[in-house]
Amino acid sequence: MADRPPEQTPEAAPAALTHRQILYIVSGLLMGIFLIAMEQTVVATSIRVIADDFGGYSQQAWVTTAYLVTSTIVTPLYGKLSDIFGRKPSYLFAVTVFMLGSTACACATSMYELAAFRAVQGIGAGGLSVLAFTILGEIVAPRERARYQGYFLAVFTGSSVIGPLIGGVLSDSHTIAGITGWRWAFLINVPLGLVALLVVYRVLNIRHARREGVRIDWIGSAALTVALTPMLVVAQFGQEWGWGSVRSVACFAVFGVGALLFLWVEKRMGQSALLPLRVFRNTRFSQGAVLAFVLGVLILAPFSLVPQYFQVVLGAGPTRAGALLLPMIAGTIAGALTSGQIISRTGTYRVHSIASAILTVVSMFLLYVLSGTESLPALLPVTFAFGLGIGCFSQPITLVMQNILPARELGISTAAATFFRQIGGTAGVAVLLSVWFALTPSAITHHVSSALRDTAYRQDVALAARHTPDHTARQLVTALNSGDTGAAQDVVHNTSALQTLPRSVSYPLRQAFADSMSTVFLITSAIAVVGLVVLVLWKPVTLRAKAGAQEAAKERAASKG
Repeated sequence: MADRPPEQTPEAAPAALTHRQILYIVSGLLMGIFLIAMEQTVVATSIRVIADDFGGYSQQAWVTTAYLVTSTIVTPLYGKLSDIFGRKPSYLFAVTVFMLGSTACACATSMYELAAFRAVQGIGAGGLSVLAFTILGEIVAPRERARYQGYFLAVFTGSSVIGPLIGGVLSDSHTIAGITGWRWAFLINVPLGLVALLVVYRVLNIRHARREGVRIDWIGSAALTVALTPMLVVAQFGQEWGWGSVRSVACFAVFGVGALLFLWVEKRMGQSALLPLRVFRNTRFSQGAVLAFVLGVLILAPFSLVPQYFQVVLGAGPTRAGALLLPMIAGTIAGALTSGQIISRTGTYRVHSIASAILTVVSMFLLYVLSGTESLPALLPVTFAFGLGIGCFSQPITLVMQNILPARELGISTAAATFFRQIGGTAGVAVLLSVWFALTPSAITHHVSSALRDTAYRQDVALAARHTPDHTARQLVTALNSGDTGAAQDVVHNTSALQTLPRSVSYPLRQAFADSMSTVFLITSAIAVVGLVVLVLWKPVTLRAKAGAQEAAKERAASKG
Protein backbone atom coordinates (compact mmCIF):
# COMPACT_ATOMS: atom_id res chain seq x y z
CA MET A 1 0.00 0.00 0.00
CA ALA A 2 1.50 3.29 -1.08
CA ASP A 3 0.63 5.14 2.10
CA ARG A 4 2.27 2.70 4.51
CA PRO A 5 4.51 4.68 6.90
CA PRO A 6 8.25 4.19 6.61
CA GLU A 7 10.01 1.81 8.98
CA GLN A 8 11.39 3.50 12.09
CA THR A 9 13.98 2.49 14.61
CA PRO A 10 12.66 2.33 18.18
CA GLU A 11 14.73 5.35 19.17
CA ALA A 12 13.63 7.53 16.25
CA ALA A 13 10.56 9.69 16.44
CA PRO A 14 8.00 8.09 14.09
CA ALA A 15 6.96 10.14 11.11
CA ALA A 16 3.53 11.70 11.31
CA LEU A 17 0.92 9.69 9.41
CA THR A 18 -0.96 11.17 6.50
CA HIS A 19 -4.69 11.72 6.75
CA ARG A 20 -5.26 8.79 4.39
CA GLN A 21 -3.16 6.45 6.54
CA ILE A 22 -5.05 7.55 9.64
CA LEU A 23 -8.39 6.92 7.94
CA TYR A 24 -7.30 3.38 7.02
CA ILE A 25 -6.43 2.61 10.63
CA VAL A 26 -9.48 4.36 12.05
CA SER A 27 -11.73 2.35 9.72
CA GLY A 28 -10.51 -0.85 11.37
CA LEU A 29 -10.89 0.61 14.85
CA LEU A 30 -14.41 1.84 14.06
CA MET A 31 -15.28 -1.68 12.94
CA GLY A 32 -14.25 -2.94 16.38
CA ILE A 33 -16.32 -0.24 18.11
CA PHE A 34 -19.26 -1.12 15.88
CA LEU A 35 -18.89 -4.78 16.82
CA ILE A 36 -19.00 -4.37 20.59
CA ALA A 37 -21.75 -1.72 20.56
CA MET A 38 -24.01 -3.64 18.23
CA GLU A 39 -23.34 -6.97 19.95
CA GLN A 40 -24.70 -5.82 23.29
CA THR A 41 -27.99 -4.55 21.86
CA VAL A 42 -28.42 -7.45 19.42
CA VAL A 43 -28.04 -9.98 22.25
CA ALA A 44 -30.27 -7.94 24.56
CA THR A 45 -33.02 -8.12 21.93
CA SER A 46 -32.46 -11.83 21.21
CA ILE A 47 -31.98 -13.09 24.77
CA ARG A 48 -35.64 -13.90 25.44
CA VAL A 49 -35.82 -16.13 22.34
CA ILE A 50 -32.49 -17.75 23.25
CA ALA A 51 -33.63 -18.39 26.83
CA ASP A 52 -36.93 -19.87 25.66
CA ASP A 53 -35.05 -22.11 23.21
CA PHE A 54 -32.88 -23.45 26.02
CA GLY A 55 -35.68 -23.47 28.61
CA GLY A 56 -33.65 -21.21 30.88
CA TYR A 57 -35.49 -17.90 31.05
CA SER A 58 -34.59 -17.40 34.72
CA GLN A 59 -30.88 -17.85 33.92
CA GLN A 60 -30.59 -15.14 31.27
CA ALA A 61 -29.09 -12.55 33.64
CA TRP A 62 -25.96 -14.69 33.95
CA VAL A 63 -25.36 -14.35 30.21
CA THR A 64 -25.21 -10.57 30.58
CA THR A 65 -23.26 -10.64 33.84
CA ALA A 66 -20.55 -12.99 32.51
CA TYR A 67 -19.86 -10.65 29.59
CA LEU A 68 -19.92 -7.59 31.82
CA VAL A 69 -17.53 -9.05 34.42
CA THR A 70 -14.80 -10.10 31.99
CA SER A 71 -15.01 -7.03 29.72
CA THR A 72 -14.62 -4.73 32.74
CA ILE A 73 -11.87 -6.66 34.51
CA VAL A 74 -9.57 -6.97 31.49
CA THR A 75 -9.70 -3.24 30.65
CA PRO A 76 -6.71 -2.16 32.78
CA LEU A 77 -4.84 -5.36 31.86
CA TYR A 78 -5.04 -4.53 28.13
CA GLY A 79 -3.81 -1.02 28.85
CA LYS A 80 -0.76 -2.35 30.66
CA LEU A 81 0.00 -5.12 28.17
CA SER A 82 -0.25 -2.72 25.24
CA ASP A 83 2.25 -0.38 26.92
CA ILE A 84 4.67 -3.31 27.26
CA PHE A 85 4.15 -5.33 24.06
CA GLY A 86 2.62 -2.78 21.71
CA ARG A 87 -0.85 -1.75 20.56
CA LYS A 88 -1.01 -3.79 17.37
CA PRO A 89 -0.47 -7.31 18.80
CA SER A 90 -2.76 -6.50 21.73
CA TYR A 91 -5.55 -5.34 19.41
CA LEU A 92 -5.16 -8.31 17.08
CA PHE A 93 -5.39 -10.62 20.10
CA ALA A 94 -8.55 -8.88 21.32
CA VAL A 95 -10.26 -9.16 17.92
CA THR A 96 -9.31 -12.83 17.64
CA VAL A 97 -10.63 -13.67 21.11
CA PHE A 98 -13.85 -11.79 20.40
CA MET A 99 -14.40 -13.76 17.18
CA LEU A 100 -13.61 -17.09 18.88
CA GLY A 101 -15.99 -16.24 21.71
CA SER A 102 -18.69 -15.25 19.22
CA THR A 103 -18.29 -18.53 17.33
CA ALA A 104 -18.48 -20.51 20.55
CA CYS A 105 -21.64 -18.59 21.60
CA ALA A 106 -23.27 -19.55 18.31
CA CYS A 107 -22.57 -23.21 19.11
CA ALA A 108 -23.87 -23.10 22.71
CA THR A 109 -26.34 -25.79 23.80
CA SER A 110 -27.43 -24.37 27.17
CA MET A 111 -27.69 -21.07 29.02
CA TYR A 112 -24.72 -21.97 31.22
CA GLU A 113 -22.58 -22.76 28.18
CA LEU A 114 -23.67 -19.49 26.60
CA ALA A 115 -22.73 -17.60 29.77
CA ALA A 116 -19.26 -19.21 29.75
CA PHE A 117 -18.70 -18.37 26.08
CA ARG A 118 -19.99 -14.82 26.62
CA ALA A 119 -17.28 -14.47 29.26
CA VAL A 120 -14.70 -15.34 26.60
CA GLN A 121 -16.33 -12.86 24.24
CA GLY A 122 -16.10 -10.21 26.95
CA ILE A 123 -12.33 -10.74 27.25
CA GLY A 124 -12.01 -9.66 23.63
CA ALA A 125 -14.59 -6.87 23.86
CA GLY A 126 -12.80 -5.21 26.78
CA GLY A 127 -9.67 -4.94 24.65
CA LEU A 128 -11.48 -3.62 21.58
CA SER A 129 -12.94 -0.78 23.62
CA VAL A 130 -9.83 0.50 25.39
CA LEU A 131 -7.30 -0.21 22.63
CA ALA A 132 -9.29 1.66 19.98
CA PHE A 133 -8.84 4.91 21.92
CA THR A 134 -5.26 4.02 22.87
CA ILE A 135 -4.23 3.38 19.25
CA LEU A 136 -5.94 6.59 18.21
CA GLY A 137 -3.88 8.40 20.84
CA GLU A 138 -0.77 6.74 19.46
CA ILE A 139 -1.23 7.94 15.88
CA VAL A 140 -3.08 11.29 16.15
CA ALA A 141 -2.15 14.48 17.97
CA PRO A 142 -4.65 15.48 20.71
CA ARG A 143 -6.00 18.50 18.88
CA GLU A 144 -7.04 16.35 15.89
CA ARG A 145 -7.82 13.33 18.07
CA ALA A 146 -11.02 14.88 19.40
CA ARG A 147 -12.50 14.91 15.91
CA TYR A 148 -11.87 11.21 15.44
CA GLN A 149 -13.16 10.41 18.92
CA GLY A 150 -16.40 12.06 17.84
CA TYR A 151 -16.61 9.53 15.02
CA PHE A 152 -16.09 6.73 17.56
CA LEU A 153 -18.94 7.94 19.74
CA ALA A 154 -21.18 8.47 16.71
CA VAL A 155 -20.53 4.91 15.50
CA PHE A 156 -21.04 3.52 19.02
CA THR A 157 -24.35 5.32 19.44
CA GLY A 158 -25.57 4.63 15.91
CA SER A 159 -24.78 0.92 16.11
CA SER A 160 -26.64 0.78 19.42
CA VAL A 161 -29.70 2.01 17.48
CA ILE A 162 -29.59 -0.55 14.68
CA GLY A 163 -28.61 -3.38 17.04
CA PRO A 164 -32.13 -3.99 18.40
CA LEU A 165 -33.51 -3.98 14.84
CA ILE A 166 -30.97 -6.57 13.69
CA GLY A 167 -31.50 -8.62 16.85
CA GLY A 168 -35.26 -8.58 16.30
CA VAL A 169 -34.96 -9.73 12.68
CA LEU A 170 -32.52 -12.52 13.54
CA SER A 171 -34.37 -13.79 16.61
CA ASP A 172 -37.72 -13.72 14.76
CA SER A 173 -36.28 -15.87 11.96
CA HIS A 174 -36.69 -19.59 12.57
CA THR A 175 -33.64 -20.48 10.46
CA ILE A 176 -31.25 -18.63 8.15
CA ALA A 177 -29.17 -20.77 5.78
CA GLY A 178 -30.11 -23.82 7.83
CA ILE A 179 -28.90 -22.26 11.13
CA THR A 180 -31.22 -21.17 13.94
CA GLY A 181 -31.93 -17.45 13.55
CA TRP A 182 -30.70 -16.27 16.96
CA ARG A 183 -27.31 -17.97 16.46
CA TRP A 184 -26.60 -15.44 13.71
CA ALA A 185 -26.63 -12.76 16.42
CA PHE A 186 -23.15 -14.11 17.24
CA LEU A 187 -22.04 -15.42 13.85
CA ILE A 188 -22.32 -12.00 12.18
CA ASN A 189 -19.40 -10.88 14.34
CA VAL A 190 -17.01 -13.23 12.55
CA PRO A 191 -16.89 -11.60 9.08
CA LEU A 192 -16.97 -8.11 10.61
CA GLY A 193 -14.17 -9.09 12.99
CA LEU A 194 -12.11 -10.49 10.11
CA VAL A 195 -12.38 -7.18 8.27
CA ALA A 196 -11.22 -5.27 11.36
CA LEU A 197 -8.41 -7.79 11.88
CA LEU A 198 -7.13 -7.53 8.31
CA VAL A 199 -7.34 -3.74 8.15
CA VAL A 200 -5.45 -3.18 11.40
CA TYR A 201 -2.88 -5.91 10.55
CA ARG A 202 -2.25 -4.34 7.18
CA VAL A 203 -2.01 -0.64 8.01
CA LEU A 204 -0.96 -0.27 11.66
CA ASN A 205 2.83 -0.38 11.24
CA ILE A 206 4.19 1.91 13.94
CA ARG A 207 7.22 0.44 15.66
CA HIS A 208 6.93 -0.17 19.39
CA ALA A 209 9.85 0.14 21.79
CA ARG A 210 9.30 -2.58 24.38
CA ARG A 211 9.74 -1.44 27.97
CA GLU A 212 12.33 -3.70 29.53
CA GLY A 213 12.31 -4.70 33.18
CA VAL A 214 8.55 -4.28 33.59
CA ARG A 215 6.74 -7.34 34.94
CA ILE A 216 3.17 -8.29 34.13
CA ASP A 217 1.01 -7.86 37.20
CA TRP A 218 -0.86 -11.18 37.09
CA ILE A 219 -1.42 -11.22 40.86
CA GLY A 220 -2.92 -7.74 40.72
CA SER A 221 -5.18 -8.88 37.87
CA ALA A 222 -6.33 -11.84 39.96
CA ALA A 223 -6.97 -9.60 42.98
CA LEU A 224 -8.95 -7.17 40.82
CA THR A 225 -11.01 -10.10 39.55
CA VAL A 226 -11.74 -11.21 43.12
CA ALA A 227 -12.80 -7.66 44.01
CA LEU A 228 -14.91 -6.75 40.98
CA THR A 229 -16.65 -10.02 40.16
CA PRO A 230 -18.89 -10.10 43.27
CA MET A 231 -19.61 -6.38 42.93
CA LEU A 232 -20.74 -6.73 39.31
CA VAL A 233 -22.77 -9.82 40.21
CA VAL A 234 -24.56 -8.10 43.09
CA ALA A 235 -25.15 -5.06 40.85
CA GLN A 236 -27.12 -7.34 38.54
CA PHE A 237 -28.88 -9.47 41.16
CA GLY A 238 -29.01 -7.25 44.28
CA GLN A 239 -32.56 -6.09 43.61
CA GLU A 240 -33.73 -9.69 43.15
CA TRP A 241 -31.81 -11.08 46.14
CA GLY A 242 -32.33 -8.12 48.46
CA TRP A 243 -29.43 -5.82 49.33
CA GLY A 244 -29.30 -7.14 52.89
CA SER A 245 -29.55 -10.82 51.96
CA VAL A 246 -26.83 -13.33 52.82
CA ARG A 247 -25.70 -13.56 49.19
CA SER A 248 -25.49 -9.78 48.77
CA VAL A 249 -23.59 -9.31 52.04
CA ALA A 250 -21.22 -12.13 51.04
CA CYS A 251 -20.54 -10.36 47.73
CA PHE A 252 -19.79 -7.10 49.55
CA ALA A 253 -17.44 -8.91 51.95
CA VAL A 254 -15.53 -10.62 49.13
CA PHE A 255 -15.27 -7.28 47.36
CA GLY A 256 -13.75 -5.70 50.49
CA VAL A 257 -11.16 -8.45 50.86
CA GLY A 258 -10.34 -8.37 47.13
CA ALA A 259 -10.02 -4.57 47.09
CA LEU A 260 -7.61 -4.57 50.05
CA LEU A 261 -5.59 -7.35 48.45
CA PHE A 262 -5.47 -5.43 45.16
CA LEU A 263 -4.23 -2.25 46.85
CA TRP A 264 -1.54 -4.22 48.72
CA VAL A 265 -0.35 -5.96 45.55
CA GLU A 266 -0.30 -2.71 43.56
CA LYS A 267 1.82 -1.06 46.23
CA ARG A 268 4.27 -3.96 46.17
CA MET A 269 4.46 -4.04 42.35
CA GLY A 270 5.38 -0.36 42.07
CA GLN A 271 6.10 0.66 38.47
CA SER A 272 4.93 -2.75 37.17
CA ALA A 273 1.50 -2.48 38.82
CA LEU A 274 -1.63 -2.96 36.75
CA LEU A 275 -2.87 0.46 37.92
CA PRO A 276 0.17 2.10 39.56
CA LEU A 277 -1.02 3.82 42.72
CA ARG A 278 1.39 6.69 42.09
CA VAL A 279 -0.82 7.94 39.24
CA PHE A 280 -3.63 8.59 41.72
CA ARG A 281 -1.36 10.89 43.70
CA ASN A 282 -1.67 13.16 40.68
CA THR A 283 -4.70 15.28 41.60
CA ARG A 284 -5.63 15.88 37.99
CA PHE A 285 -5.60 12.17 37.23
CA SER A 286 -7.73 11.34 40.28
CA GLN A 287 -10.23 14.04 39.36
CA GLY A 288 -10.33 12.63 35.83
CA ALA A 289 -11.09 9.17 37.23
CA VAL A 290 -14.00 10.63 39.22
CA LEU A 291 -15.28 12.40 36.11
CA ALA A 292 -15.04 9.18 34.10
CA PHE A 293 -17.09 7.39 36.79
CA VAL A 294 -19.74 10.13 36.78
CA LEU A 295 -19.77 10.12 33.00
CA GLY A 296 -20.44 6.37 33.02
CA VAL A 297 -23.49 6.95 35.21
CA LEU A 298 -24.77 9.81 33.07
CA ILE A 299 -24.35 7.94 29.78
CA LEU A 300 -25.69 4.50 30.66
CA ALA A 301 -28.35 5.23 33.30
CA PRO A 302 -30.54 7.68 31.30
CA PHE A 303 -30.29 5.49 28.19
CA SER A 304 -31.61 2.64 30.35
CA LEU A 305 -34.21 4.65 32.29
CA VAL A 306 -35.77 6.90 29.65
CA PRO A 307 -36.96 3.99 27.44
CA GLN A 308 -38.52 2.46 30.56
CA TYR A 309 -40.30 5.76 31.18
CA PHE A 310 -41.63 5.85 27.62
CA GLN A 311 -42.97 2.29 27.87
CA VAL A 312 -44.31 2.17 31.43
CA VAL A 313 -45.52 5.74 31.96
CA LEU A 314 -46.45 6.76 28.41
CA GLY A 315 -47.59 3.28 27.36
CA ALA A 316 -45.39 3.13 24.26
CA GLY A 317 -44.50 -0.26 22.80
CA PRO A 318 -40.81 -1.29 22.46
CA THR A 319 -40.56 -0.15 18.84
CA ARG A 320 -42.17 3.24 19.50
CA ALA A 321 -40.07 3.69 22.65
CA GLY A 322 -36.97 3.12 20.52
CA ALA A 323 -38.19 5.73 18.04
CA LEU A 324 -38.83 8.20 20.87
CA LEU A 325 -35.25 7.69 22.00
CA LEU A 326 -33.90 8.92 18.66
CA PRO A 327 -33.78 12.64 19.65
CA MET A 328 -31.53 11.79 22.60
CA ILE A 329 -29.33 9.64 20.39
CA ALA A 330 -29.20 12.34 17.70
CA GLY A 331 -28.25 14.89 20.34
CA THR A 332 -25.45 12.67 21.63
CA ILE A 333 -23.99 12.19 18.16
CA ALA A 334 -24.31 15.91 17.35
CA GLY A 335 -22.69 16.84 20.67
CA ALA A 336 -19.75 14.49 20.16
CA LEU A 337 -19.09 15.66 16.61
CA THR A 338 -19.48 19.33 17.54
CA SER A 339 -17.11 19.00 20.49
CA GLY A 340 -14.55 17.26 18.29
CA GLN A 341 -14.69 20.05 15.73
CA ILE A 342 -14.34 22.74 18.41
CA ILE A 343 -11.28 21.10 19.97
CA SER A 344 -9.75 20.42 16.54
CA ARG A 345 -10.13 24.05 15.41
CA THR A 346 -9.35 25.88 18.67
CA GLY A 347 -7.13 23.47 20.57
CA THR A 348 -9.13 24.15 23.75
CA TYR A 349 -11.79 22.15 25.55
CA ARG A 350 -12.57 23.76 28.90
CA VAL A 351 -15.19 26.42 28.10
CA HIS A 352 -17.48 24.30 25.94
CA SER A 353 -17.03 21.31 28.30
CA ILE A 354 -18.31 23.33 31.26
CA ALA A 355 -21.16 24.73 29.15
CA SER A 356 -22.15 21.21 28.07
CA ALA A 357 -21.99 19.98 31.66
CA ILE A 358 -24.36 22.80 32.68
CA LEU A 359 -26.69 21.80 29.82
CA THR A 360 -26.58 18.20 31.07
CA VAL A 361 -27.54 19.26 34.61
CA VAL A 362 -30.34 21.55 33.46
CA SER A 363 -31.85 19.06 31.01
CA MET A 364 -31.76 16.22 33.54
CA PHE A 365 -33.45 18.48 36.11
CA LEU A 366 -36.10 19.34 33.51
CA LEU A 367 -36.76 15.61 33.08
CA TYR A 368 -37.39 15.54 36.83
CA VAL A 369 -39.78 18.49 36.52
CA LEU A 370 -41.59 16.97 33.53
CA SER A 371 -41.65 13.38 34.81
CA GLY A 372 -45.42 13.46 35.41
CA THR A 373 -46.32 14.76 31.97
CA GLU A 374 -47.29 12.78 28.90
CA SER A 375 -46.58 15.66 26.52
CA LEU A 376 -44.04 14.51 23.95
CA PRO A 377 -43.55 18.06 22.55
CA ALA A 378 -42.28 18.98 26.01
CA LEU A 379 -40.24 15.84 26.69
CA LEU A 380 -38.44 15.20 23.39
CA PRO A 381 -36.63 18.57 23.14
CA VAL A 382 -35.37 18.00 26.68
CA THR A 383 -34.07 14.53 25.82
CA PHE A 384 -32.35 16.01 22.74
CA ALA A 385 -30.75 18.70 24.93
CA PHE A 386 -29.56 16.04 27.38
CA GLY A 387 -28.01 14.03 24.55
CA LEU A 388 -26.34 17.16 23.17
CA GLY A 389 -24.92 18.01 26.59
CA ILE A 390 -23.65 14.53 27.40
CA GLY A 391 -22.16 14.17 23.90
CA CYS A 392 -20.08 17.34 24.36
CA PHE A 393 -19.36 16.60 28.02
CA SER A 394 -18.02 13.10 27.34
CA GLN A 395 -15.65 14.03 24.52
CA PRO A 396 -12.73 15.65 26.39
CA ILE A 397 -12.51 13.24 29.36
CA THR A 398 -10.46 10.49 27.70
CA LEU A 399 -8.53 13.07 25.68
CA VAL A 400 -7.42 14.99 28.78
CA MET A 401 -6.67 11.81 30.75
CA GLN A 402 -4.31 10.79 27.92
CA ASN A 403 -2.44 14.09 28.34
CA ILE A 404 -1.96 13.94 32.11
CA LEU A 405 0.44 10.98 32.24
CA PRO A 406 3.56 10.65 30.08
CA ALA A 407 2.89 9.52 26.52
CA ARG A 408 4.69 6.20 27.14
CA GLU A 409 1.87 5.35 29.61
CA LEU A 410 -0.89 6.07 27.14
CA GLY A 411 -2.34 2.57 27.68
CA ILE A 412 -2.63 3.04 31.44
CA SER A 413 -4.35 6.44 31.18
CA THR A 414 -6.79 5.31 28.47
CA ALA A 415 -7.56 2.06 30.31
CA ALA A 416 -8.20 3.96 33.54
CA ALA A 417 -10.66 6.31 31.83
CA THR A 418 -12.48 3.38 30.21
CA PHE A 419 -12.40 1.27 33.38
CA PHE A 420 -13.92 3.91 35.66
CA ARG A 421 -16.52 4.83 33.05
CA GLN A 422 -17.62 1.19 32.80
CA ILE A 423 -17.76 0.80 36.58
CA GLY A 424 -19.76 4.01 36.87
CA GLY A 425 -22.24 2.88 34.24
CA THR A 426 -22.75 -0.54 35.82
CA ALA A 427 -23.08 0.78 39.36
CA GLY A 428 -25.26 3.70 38.29
CA VAL A 429 -27.79 1.57 36.44
CA ALA A 430 -27.96 -0.97 39.28
CA VAL A 431 -28.44 1.62 42.02
CA LEU A 432 -30.88 3.86 40.15
CA LEU A 433 -33.05 0.97 38.98
CA SER A 434 -33.08 -0.35 42.55
CA VAL A 435 -34.21 3.05 43.82
CA TRP A 436 -36.96 3.13 41.20
CA PHE A 437 -38.28 -0.32 42.08
CA ALA A 438 -37.96 0.32 45.81
CA LEU A 439 -40.01 3.54 45.69
CA THR A 440 -42.69 2.36 43.28
CA PRO A 441 -44.76 0.03 45.56
CA SER A 442 -45.52 2.75 48.13
CA ALA A 443 -46.25 5.22 45.31
CA ILE A 444 -48.71 2.73 43.80
CA THR A 445 -50.51 2.31 47.14
CA HIS A 446 -50.79 6.08 47.52
CA HIS A 447 -52.07 6.81 44.00
CA VAL A 448 -54.44 3.84 43.79
CA SER A 449 -55.92 4.51 47.26
CA SER A 450 -56.52 8.11 46.26
CA ALA A 451 -58.08 7.10 42.93
CA LEU A 452 -60.42 4.54 44.52
CA ARG A 453 -62.04 7.32 46.54
CA ASP A 454 -63.37 8.68 43.23
CA THR A 455 -66.71 7.16 42.16
CA ALA A 456 -66.01 7.48 38.43
CA TYR A 457 -62.70 5.60 38.80
CA ARG A 458 -64.37 2.77 40.74
CA GLN A 459 -66.94 2.46 37.96
CA ASP A 460 -64.18 2.24 35.34
CA VAL A 461 -62.44 -0.45 37.40
CA ALA A 462 -65.65 -2.47 37.76
CA LEU A 463 -66.26 -2.24 34.01
CA ALA A 464 -62.70 -3.33 33.23
CA ALA A 465 -63.00 -6.28 35.63
CA ARG A 466 -65.89 -7.62 33.55
CA HIS A 467 -64.53 -6.98 30.07
CA THR A 468 -60.69 -7.18 30.21
CA PRO A 469 -59.59 -10.28 28.25
CA ASP A 470 -55.98 -10.42 29.47
CA HIS A 471 -55.64 -12.74 32.48
CA THR A 472 -52.98 -10.69 34.31
CA ALA A 473 -54.85 -7.42 33.79
CA ARG A 474 -58.13 -9.02 34.87
CA GLN A 475 -56.54 -10.24 38.13
CA LEU A 476 -55.28 -6.72 38.79
CA VAL A 477 -58.59 -4.92 38.22
CA THR A 478 -60.50 -7.60 40.16
CA ALA A 479 -58.24 -6.93 43.15
CA LEU A 480 -58.73 -3.18 42.71
CA ASN A 481 -62.48 -3.64 42.45
CA SER A 482 -62.43 -5.35 45.85
CA GLY A 483 -60.35 -2.54 47.34
CA ASP A 484 -57.13 -4.57 47.57
CA THR A 485 -54.49 -1.90 46.87
CA GLY A 486 -51.66 -4.23 47.95
CA ALA A 487 -52.29 -6.51 44.97
CA ALA A 488 -51.67 -3.54 42.68
CA GLN A 489 -48.02 -3.60 43.75
CA ASP A 490 -47.57 -6.81 41.75
CA VAL A 491 -47.49 -4.64 38.63
CA VAL A 492 -43.91 -3.73 39.63
CA HIS A 493 -42.87 -7.28 38.68
CA ASN A 494 -45.04 -7.52 35.56
CA THR A 495 -45.95 -4.28 33.79
CA SER A 496 -47.69 -6.01 30.85
CA ALA A 497 -51.10 -5.31 32.43
CA LEU A 498 -50.55 -1.59 31.93
CA GLN A 499 -50.50 -2.11 28.16
CA THR A 500 -53.93 -3.80 28.05
CA LEU A 501 -55.90 -1.84 30.66
CA PRO A 502 -57.92 1.26 29.66
CA ARG A 503 -55.86 4.39 30.28
CA SER A 504 -58.50 5.68 32.69
CA VAL A 505 -57.85 2.61 34.89
CA SER A 506 -54.06 2.41 34.50
CA TYR A 507 -53.52 6.16 34.97
CA PRO A 508 -52.83 6.12 38.76
CA LEU A 509 -50.45 3.18 38.30
CA ARG A 510 -48.56 5.04 35.59
CA GLN A 511 -48.40 8.13 37.76
CA ALA A 512 -46.96 6.04 40.57
CA PHE A 513 -44.15 4.89 38.27
CA ALA A 514 -43.67 8.50 37.15
CA ASP A 515 -43.41 9.71 40.76
CA SER A 516 -40.73 7.18 41.65
CA MET A 517 -38.92 7.85 38.37
CA SER A 518 -38.91 11.57 39.16
CA THR A 519 -36.86 10.81 42.29
CA VAL A 520 -34.42 8.84 40.14
CA PHE A 521 -34.11 11.77 37.72
CA LEU A 522 -33.47 14.09 40.67
CA ILE A 523 -30.71 11.81 41.98
CA THR A 524 -29.20 11.68 38.48
CA SER A 525 -29.34 15.50 38.37
CA ALA A 526 -27.39 15.61 41.63
CA ILE A 527 -24.78 13.24 40.17
CA ALA A 528 -24.52 15.55 37.14
CA VAL A 529 -23.95 18.49 39.50
CA VAL A 530 -21.08 16.55 41.12
CA GLY A 531 -19.59 16.05 37.66
CA LEU A 532 -19.96 19.78 36.90
CA VAL A 533 -18.23 20.77 40.15
CA VAL A 534 -15.34 18.36 39.57
CA LEU A 535 -15.02 19.61 36.00
CA VAL A 536 -14.87 23.25 37.12
CA LEU A 537 -12.20 22.37 39.73
CA TRP A 538 -10.24 20.27 37.21
CA LYS A 539 -7.21 22.35 36.32
CA PRO A 540 -6.72 22.78 32.56
CA VAL A 541 -4.26 20.46 30.84
CA THR A 542 -2.24 21.54 27.85
CA LEU A 543 -2.89 19.22 24.92
CA ARG A 544 0.29 17.80 23.45
CA ALA A 545 1.29 18.97 19.99
CA LYS A 546 2.20 15.56 18.56
CA ALA A 547 0.82 12.05 18.40
CA GLY A 548 1.44 9.66 21.29
CA ALA A 549 4.07 7.59 19.46
CA GLN A 550 6.08 10.72 18.62
CA GLU A 551 5.80 12.10 22.15
CA ALA A 552 6.83 8.74 23.63
CA ALA A 553 9.91 8.63 21.39
CA LYS A 554 10.83 12.14 22.52
CA GLU A 555 10.40 11.12 26.18
CA ARG A 556 12.65 8.08 25.69
CA ALA A 557 15.30 10.20 23.99
CA ALA A 558 15.17 12.75 26.83
CA SER A 559 15.52 10.02 29.48
CA LYS A 560 18.61 8.61 27.71
CA GLY A 561 20.11 12.06 27.33
